[in-house]
Amino acid sequence: MQIRPEQPKDESAIRDVLTQAFHPSKGESSLVDQLRQQNAFTLSLVAVIDEVIVGHLLFTPATIVPQTPIALAALGPVAVLPAYQSQGIGSQLITSGLNTCQERGYEAVAVLGHADYYPRFGFVPSIEFGLKCEWEVPEPVFMVKELKHGILRKQEGVVKYLPAFSEL
Repeated sequence: MQIRPEQPKDESAIRDVLTQAFHPSKGESSLVDQLRQQNAFTLSLVAVIDEVIVGHLLFTPATIVPQTPIALAALGPVAVLPAYQSQGIGSQLITSGLNTCQERGYEAVAVLGHADYYPRFGFVPSIEFGLKCEWEVPEPVFMVKELKHGILRKQEGVVKYLPAFSEL
């Protein structure tokens, strides 16, 4: 398997991965298309097996309100074709993406996702740092990971995603 940055020719295959992974919802594929049109990606990666895109992961910019001077990225969506799930592809995408974000100077990452899945990558409930999600969600499913040790200490506030996420 190869993990690489999204290329322009990948758009249709990424849309297919998102549509199949989140079926019957088409919200995620529409969201990614909208963010792509806005050139709002921090990082977009694909997983490729035998020249077929089988997975996709997206990071976008996020902020903490009141404004804090940290480089924060939001992880999601993460999708793998159903036939390729439970094979570690999503885990490899996430690990590669977190490493790339850190290399690019991002100091922390936020994710809204399964409370039993994301802690294996070092995510902890955001409330431990006094951070909340801009939407009403159960505390355990909104998590953060420090890419720069100690950066989230004393960073109380609300994590804001790009406006397109509110339309999902």
